[in-house]
Amino acid sequence: MVVRESFDSSLQELQEKMMEMGELTGTLIEKSFIALQNQDIELALRVIEDDDEIDDMQNEIDQLAIWLIVKEQPVARDIRKIIGAIKILTDVERVADFGVNIAKSTIQIGNVHSLIHLTDLESMKNRCISMLEKSLQAFFEENISLAKEVGDMDDQIDDLSDANYKKLSAYLSEHPEETNQLVQLILVNRHLERTADHITNIAESAAYLIKGKKYDLNP
Repeated sequence: MVVRESFDSSLQELQEKMMEMGELTGTLIEKSFIALQNQDIELALRVIEDDDEIDDMQNEIDQLAIWLIVKEQPVARDIRKIIGAIKILTDVERVADFGVNIAKSTIQIGNVHSLIHLTDLESMKNRCISMLEKSLQAFFEENISLAKEVGDMDDQIDDLSDANYKKLSAYLSEHPEETNQLVQLILVNRHLERTADHITNIAESAAYLIKGKKYDLNP
């Protein structure tokens, strides 16, 4: 019983650290988009620096997860949860990387007249942050309904992405002088779409933990 209590305590620590990493990543995405909206180069540079903290946290949690498997000899279901956590960490770290890419696009755009109003990028960003929160909650609470909700939201992201691409491409054909900014906004659109894909992977990891079989929420 004492051994099990020790394991449960360590598993709880793992989940709390994952939650913290998820919150930091959501904040990084938010800050990167604020930098884009406000053309705030200094904030974009801070976002790039903040990613180092998330990378360090991933390494720390990975080590804890490996220690749990090696030292605590968990049962099969617990192993599935720990391995799922390691996989999720990789996806969360990739989400943070996309936030960094948005910050880099902000720097590339510079201080020219912003064309972000042509897009629904903010709606995509808001949905991505909500998806990240729901996907992690689905894993921690083993809530299949939340996991499926994330999959549905990913479809909405795809629709917004397609619409943004068409608007930006059409504007580019008429305003070639705006090529640099429009290409960067197209890249931001792509980064947010890929962000949603990685978050959907997190929801699929949650679904696998709950049901014990592979779920494709992004067919």
